[in-house]
Amino acid sequence: MQLKSLATAKMTAKAAALFAAGALTLTACGGGGSTPAASEGGIQLINAGKLTVCSDIPYEPFEFEKDGQTVGYDVDIAKEIAKDLDAELSIVDSSFEAIETGTALTQCDLGISSISITDTRKAVMDFSTPYLDDDLALVASEESGISSLDDAKGKKVGVQQATTGAEYAQEQGIDAQQFEDTGLLVQSLQAGTIDAALGNQSVLGYAIKDQPKFKSVEDFATGEQLGISVKKGNTALLEKVDGTLERLNEDGSLEKFKTTWFGETAK
Repeated sequence: MQLKSLATAKMTAKAAALFAAGALTLTACGGGGSTPAASEGGIQLINAGKLTVCSDIPYEPFEFEKDGQTVGYDVDIAKEIAKDLDAELSIVDSSFEAIETGTALTQCDLGISSISITDTRKAVMDFSTPYLDDDLALVASEESGISSLDDAKGKKVGVQQATTGAEYAQEQGIDAQQFEDTGLLVQSLQAGTIDAALGNQSVLGYAIKDQPKFKSVEDFATGEQLGISVKKGNTALLEKVDGTLERLNEDGSLEKFKTTWFGETAK
C-alpha cells in the first residue's frame, strides 16, 4: 500500500473511532465508575464518570501502543488529571487535524496530543499552562548530504500534516511531503523514501536515539510550548487541568515523566 493510501485509511479509521465514541479506556482511579456527568466543582464531563481525551496515536513517546496499552508522556499526564477528577481515563484515537482545529472537542473533554500553543489555535480553543518546551529540528541521514535547512531545499523533506513543522517548512520555502502521523513520517525516513524530516525536537530526537545513521542537523528556536486543549470557555475544567500540572511540577512528577520518556532529549 502506498503511504498516501495508508494515511487516508488511518484518517478514516480515526474519524470513525472519534465519532462512534469508541475508546480505549484506562482505569485511572478506583472510584467504581459512579462519577456523575456534573462532577465536583461543577465540571461537566462529556461521558459520566470518564475523562474523555482525544489524542493522535502513534506519536512516540507522547502516545503510542505498547503491549496492548496506550502509554507515553501525555498519557501519564492524562492519568493524573483523571485521578484528580476521580474519573476513568478514556482515550480516543483522533486525527491531529481534528485536534488542532478544535473539532475533536465536540466529542472529547480534552485534547492531549503534543499540541503546540499558537495564536491560531487559541482562537478556537483554550489551553492549559505550558507543560513542555519543544522547538523544531531537521533530522537527516549521514548519506543524505544534508547538514542544514538550506541543504534540504530541493530534496525530499517530510513533515506531519497540520503541524507547526509543516507550517515552518512552508515558511522556509520547502515543498515538503506531508504524512498523516509521525509514525508514517519516521517509517519513511528510515526506509529512505525521504531525505530528511522536519518536526519537534522531542519526537524526532526520540525516534533516532538508537539509530546512529541519523542525526539532528539543525535546530530552530521557534519558542514552541505544548499545552492541553479544552473547549473555549470551559474555565472550570481548565482550572482543574492547571491545578494538576502545578501539582506535577511541584512534586517532581513531571520531571520524572520527562526522564522516563525522553531521557537526554528532555528539556
